[in-house]
Amino acid sequence: MSVEFGGRSGRQGRLSQWLRGRRPKEAAGDGGREALLLAAAEAGLPLAPAAHPAGYRCSCDRVGCPTPARHPVSFAWQTQSTTDRAQIERWARHQPQANFITATGMVHDVLDVPLDAGREALDRLLEAGVEVGPVAESDDGRMLFFTLTRGTPEDEDEWWPCELDCHPETMDEHPGLRWHCRGSYVLVPPSRLLGDDDPSVHWERGPEHPLPDPLSLLEYLTDACARYAGDQPDPTEAAWPLRH
Repeated sequence: MSVEFGGRSGRQGRLSQWLRGRRPKEAAGDGGREALLLAAAEAGLPLAPAAHPAGYRCSCDRVGCPTPARHPVSFAWQTQSTTDRAQIERWARHQPQANFITATGMVHDVLDVPLDAGREALDRLLEAGVEVGPVAESDDGRMLFFTLTRGTPEDEDEWWPCELDCHPETMDEHPGLRWHCRGSYVLVPPSRLLGDDDPSVHWERGPEHPLPDPLSLLEYLTDACARYAGDQPDPTEAAWPLRH
């Protein structure tokens, strides 16, 4: 399964120019939020509503929620995720505080790295002239590189499932690269984390950029993560596990 991301229409080009010209706080307003979500959907990223901050707790009201404001609202998020414009408009207007996730492994994957390592890798990629797609930053210290998925084989048994390298409560002990593919998701901009009034997850490079092959980015990202891990105290002696 593949999607052609070239040849943007004039309307999409104007939307991309408008988004790039807006300041982050302006683009995060009610109208800007919906435009950003629709731009992501038009780029092929399937979306679904997610929990959001409710003061200093998660809107799901689960006691001790391990991923506050970071998880889908519905357990059926994989089948619910969509790029349908009308559905996303309904969700955005009926759930004005909701964050949104994008389901990975259907059209796109996400390479999730520590922010410092990601910035270093991004600079090197651009200097080398490597095609880089959409990139998001999260205020909790992560950078998300959006890529094409590894593929959707006809044989269901050949799917490449995704599991995080750690549980949410141990994420700080594993500062390396995580590859989100089938069965995973990430927050899509604009999303808010606990304690933040302004969007905590925002685009560094917007969804108007075509999705690249993940393997073209992987060497740069793993090299940067290795250097980053070498500068960090590692009580578990696990550098940057990559086992997806």
